Amino acid sequence: MKRARLTLLSLTLLLLPIYIHAQEDADFRMEIGGGVGAGFYLGDFNNTVFTNQRPAFAAYWRYLFDHYNSLKVSLAHTGIKGSTRNHDSFYPQDPNNTQTSPVPLDKSFSASVTDLSCVYEINFFPYGFYQDFFGHKRLTPFLQLGLGMTFGSEAKGVTLSVPIGCGIKYRASRRLNLSLDWAMHFTMSDKLDATADPLGIKSSGFKNKDHYAITMFTITYSFAPRCANCNKD
Repeated sequence: MKRARLTLLSLTLLLLPIYIHAQEDADFRMEIGGGVGAGFYLGDFNNTVFTNQRPAFAAYWRYLFDHYNSLKVSLAHTGIKGSTRNHDSFYPQDPNNTQTSPVPLDKSFSASVTDLSCVYEINFFPYGFYQDFFGHKRLTPFLQLGLGMTFGSEAKGVTLSVPIGCGIKYRASRRLNLSLDWAMHFTMSDKLDATADPLGIKSSGFKNKDHYAITMFTITYSFAPRCANCNKD
């Protein structure tokens, strides 16, 4: 009996630091931070991904539901540009009369978009700093999907956007998080490049509209600790 008690006491002392770390690991509800990266546009004057990339910047706030699910609000800004010279399609100068417009349209543009998005993220693994019996992982891929509003400098208006993407995040320390993510923003506007329907094709939904993608490296700081001893969850 004495030996059993000593064994139980030893296991308790061995597992207690892990349990305390696990409680500390779970006591953050929010993150805040920023990111830098690059963006490109897909539309009438560019149909190749990752071409004509421009600098991008963003600020982030994230609410953590648990180790798998989170909600991210971001304010991002990126440049976009394109040209008919690097496009495979023939753009007539007058889209309403292609027979009398043998000369192709020669146009290029450089603009910017500012995006406010609310995105739901789901991690492949339980994201956490301490790799204990809860199975938390410091490195995990994730998927993201949400809704946003995009302001285009050339469109001079706001349009609905749907960001869809993926990424990978790394818990560098108990409070510091690093991530690399990519998202395509599908918009309802065909005027981000200052030209609507250069081929005279009617648009509907997301068809024949301008879209853009942003690749971002981010750093966020965890804050807003939850009460580890309240057992509220």
